Amino acid sequence: MQFRNAAVIAAGLLISGAAFAGPVVSGFNANTLARNDDGYTGRVNIGFDINFFGNTYSQLYVNNNGNVTFNYGVGSYTPSSLSVLGTVFISPFFADVDTRSAGDPVTYGIGSFNGHDAFGVNWVNVDYFKSSTSHAARNSFQLILVDRSDISSGDFDIIFNYDSIQWEAGTASGASSATGLGGTAARAGWASGTGESDELPGSGVNGAFINGGPNALAGMRYTFEVRNGMPPGPPISTPVPEPETWAMLLAGLGIVGMSAKRRRRQG
Repeated sequence: MQFRNAAVIAAGLLISGAAFAGPVVSGFNANTLARNDDGYTGRVNIGFDINFFGNTYSQLYVNNNGNVTFNYGVGSYTPSSLSVLGTVFISPFFADVDTRSAGDPVTYGIGSFNGHDAFGVNWVNVDYFKSSTSHAARNSFQLILVDRSDISSGDFDIIFNYDSIQWEAGTASGASSATGLGGTAARAGWASGTGESDELPGSGVNGAFINGGPNALAGMRYTFEVRNGMPPGPPISTPVPEPETWAMLLAGLGIVGMSAKRRRRQG
C-alpha cells in the first residue's frame, strides 16, 4: 500500500509539472528582437493596463540585456543597484546579453498564463558579450506580466522564470571571456525609478545565481504580486521541477512497486 500511495502522489506531481517545459513556459514568441548587442525595441503593447507605483502603463520597451522599461529603452550592460537607475525597471536578469553571433534572439508577445491575459519576454538560450566565441555557456530565463484586473483595476503579477543559468556577466563587465563568470554580476528585481526597489537574494553577488550557486536561479519561479500599484515586498518563490524529474521518479516507483508485487507473489 505504501508503494501504491507513493506512485499516486508521483503521478499527480507529474501531471501538474507537465504543463511546463521547465519553469520557462512556452509562448510569448510572436515577435523577435533582431540579433543585437545592447539594443531594445520601440514601444510595444502589453495588452492590458498595469498600475505600477501609481502610474498606469499599457506599453513598454523590451531591452536585450535582460529587462523591460516603461519610459524609454535602456542599453546599459553592466548592472548596478536597481535602486539608483532612475527609471521604472523590471529585470529577471540584468546583464550583458549578446545575441549577435551565438545563442538565440530575444522573443516577446501577448499570451495567457493560468487563465489570465499576460505579456511575456523570452531570453532563452542567450549568449553573453565576450572577446572570443570559444565557449558554450547559455542562459534561459523569462519575464511574464500577468493581468490581475479580476482583483482590482491595474493589478498584475510579475513572474520571473528560470531554466539553466550558466553565465553571470559579459567581458565588458569584467567577466572571463571563456566562462562568463566573475566581473560585475547580474542583478534581478524591480525598481520604481524613485528609489524603491527589491532584488532577489544573491543579486550582484559573484557565483550566486549560476547553476549550483548559493542562490541558484535554475528551476525557480519568483512572483511579485503588485496590488494597488505597490509590490508587497519579498517575492513568492516556487521551485518548478522539470517534467523529466517526475518521470524518473515515477519510473523508479514503478520498478519498486513491481518488485514488491513479485515478492508478494513469491511469498
